[in-house]
Amino acid sequence: MEKRRFGRTGHMSTVAIIGGAGFGRAAQADVDASMELSIKYGVNHIDIAPSYGEAELRIAPWMKRMRKDFFLGCKTTERTKAGAAAEMRRSLERMGVDSFDLYQIHAVTSMEELDKATGPGGALEAMIEAREQGLTKYIGITGHGIDSPRVFLEALRRFDFDSVLFPYNFVQAANPVYKRYAEELIHTCRVKDVGTMVIKSVCRGPWKGGLKTHNTWYEPFTDLEHIQPAINFVLSQDITGICMAGDTRVVPFVLEACENFQPLTMEEQEKLIAASLAYEPLFV
Repeated sequence: MEKRRFGRTGHMSTVAIIGGAGFGRAAQADVDASMELSIKYGVNHIDIAPSYGEAELRIAPWMKRMRKDFFLGCKTTERTKAGAAAEMRRSLERMGVDSFDLYQIHAVTSMEELDKATGPGGALEAMIEAREQGLTKYIGITGHGIDSPRVFLEALRRFDFDSVLFPYNFVQAANPVYKRYAEELIHTCRVKDVGTMVIKSVCRGPWKGGLKTHNTWYEPFTDLEHIQPAINFVLSQDITGICMAGDTRVVPFVLEACENFQPLTMEEQEKLIAASLAYEPLFV
């Protein structure tokens, strides 16, 4: 599987990144099978969070055996210095590790949340101290929602974050405003040498009718015929990689699509975006 440099960290991350969101409500056996398959494909980067239910505990046995084989990123939804520091300590304990490679301010969806997290007494202060104490090497920021690229452009003006994580897919790219900010963010990250992770790469649209068939916040594509072009689109952007879908049943298809990634020309990307009008756009 292709590897790309994760910004200034220098880590050569596989384009498929294990997203721990799908492990929180999964049985240990399902998590183990997903981990084994990911390792078979050579995946070497994990992104996890305490807000993902029991995901940290499901990963802990693997960290005991293979911590040095993975670039390990964790996150906090706490916005205060004290809250973030306490949550980081709990995550380290739950996973049985001494430190993280990356610790991130998680799920920042608005300028108001950014103000809280990066202002006096905010979570960012705890992360800076943690970096000084050797508890994390790098500091990042993640988010969901239509405003995330715009919010992260401002975040990068305020602090020299080492990584960002945000949603992007060919369905969202049909929204010209979102596409413009996403492209500006990707370009800015390249200039600043910031690692870039993308979520929701295999998103078809929002759940409709209240029926959810998969453990994802969105309705995913669920077959290789649709997943392959979706992955091809996202990995054709100047990013590091994609966090795999939060459902262990979809993971095998995503891994195969990442293994067989073929870059798309601009014309091919535009055709895919135009075809997305058949789906209900996801701007959340």
